[in-house]
Amino acid sequence: MTHPTEARPPRARRSAGLWLWPALVALAVAVFRISGPQLVTDELVTWDVARRDLGQILATLHNVDAVHGTYYILMHGWMAIFGDSVPALRLPSALAMVGTAVLVALIGHRLFDRQAGMYGGLLFALIPAVSRYAHEARSYALVVLATALAMFLLLRAWEAPHRWGRWAAYSLSLVGVGLLHLVALTVLLGHLLAMAVRSRYERGALWGFGLAVVAGAACVVPLALSGRSQVGRQLWYVPRPDAWGLVDIWPKLFASALCAGAVITLAVVAPKERRDAFVLCVALAVLPPLVVWVASQGDISYFRFQYLLITLPAWAVLAGAGLATAAPSCATAAAAIAAIALLVLPEQHKLREPYAHHDDVPTDYVAAARTIMKYHRPGEAVVFNRDGPAWMLDQGVRYYLPHDLKMREVFLKASAADNNELFPTYCPKPAECLRDESRIWLVVPGNRPDPLDAIPKDQADALRTKYKPYGAERVPGVTVALLARIP
Repeated sequence: MTHPTEARPPRARRSAGLWLWPALVALAVAVFRISGPQLVTDELVTWDVARRDLGQILATLHNVDAVHGTYYILMHGWMAIFGDSVPALRLPSALAMVGTAVLVALIGHRLFDRQAGMYGGLLFALIPAVSRYAHEARSYALVVLATALAMFLLLRAWEAPHRWGRWAAYSLSLVGVGLLHLVALTVLLGHLLAMAVRSRYERGALWGFGLAVVAGAACVVPLALSGRSQVGRQLWYVPRPDAWGLVDIWPKLFASALCAGAVITLAVVAPKERRDAFVLCVALAVLPPLVVWVASQGDISYFRFQYLLITLPAWAVLAGAGLATAAPSCATAAAAIAAIALLVLPEQHKLREPYAHHDDVPTDYVAAARTIMKYHRPGEAVVFNRDGPAWMLDQGVRYYLPHDLKMREVFLKASAADNNELFPTYCPKPAECLRDESRIWLVVPGNRPDPLDAIPKDQADALRTKYKPYGAERVPGVTVALLARIP
């Protein structure tokens, strides 16, 4: 007689085969040249806030970025264990995208069939935006993972609507979504629409769904209130979207117009017979952008494509189902997936270049730090100017300098960490903050002929009375100058 455990390996292998290839492809894409792009402003904010002690982080969240607090606290613990190198900072995002690829495969299998799940997971891994945000030390990849997990847990609850433990797990996943990013809770509208369709013949599930949503929403109300009080300060720069924004967002969302076209085309041919599955995926793919667009017509705009990366898993599931329908043979489907991989190869290469994450003017923190390291002498001081898009210029240069190379910042009165803020404060009377350093480094944005013109006039006047230019090096987006004390 066959022992029960001897019958499990084939089933386990079949189950592993469903998600293993999407996981491996996603992992390869996510970690390949993860250190290639330089850190950008948002990542430097993550590094700056997460390396503070827990008390400082909580005090900072009282003033700003409360909606990102969960992520900062997670990164605080992560950095305590794994350090703050570029790969270490970005690895949570990379692993989150790998986990999402696995969930896409499992969701596609549950909603359609095995082939649809595997193809969907592979297509998700190949979307350029997936590798783009797998390489960014921000919460976006974790939010995508959390929303995909909520979708998966909702399906499990659907399968056994009278098992309250499954609804509790779904409710907890909604709490996770809200704690990571409040805008991501727009996926609830897709869940609600799908539930409305399904509950016509499974009304018992409606109670479980309703209680799960109410309980999950109640847990994130305090965060929503805090975020609401800070939103004007954090999103003041986001423009109100016009009608064209609903068209223009898709190439940005996929980080490739060609990939967007291919995935959406495959999604359109997904089988409609599984009405519940089709309605759920379409609702999750389309409703969040529409709702956020409408909500952004008031005083505050939330219409950033980064906030809508949560739609990518649904698009991938639909595209996987469409590919399984259009290409019944594995060989044909493999050829189609390989063609899409080649199609997006230029974008994948571009996303790994040094300035790939810079939305504005490239700022070469590495070159600026290298210049200082080359000519630095002990006892020197530094002046930074944070004005302009590179408002974390000081932290960017400091990150790429050796941690034991420390210089007094001449006009600094209190650091951002001391202020429990993202911004430092400076001496009201700059001349009184000068000491006796023989040389002062001046690190400013842009490439002006006279670097002193790039700092506030009172600071420049104070420096000119005691220092003269010794030399300057201009790199993309930054000028690094050296001032020598006048004898």
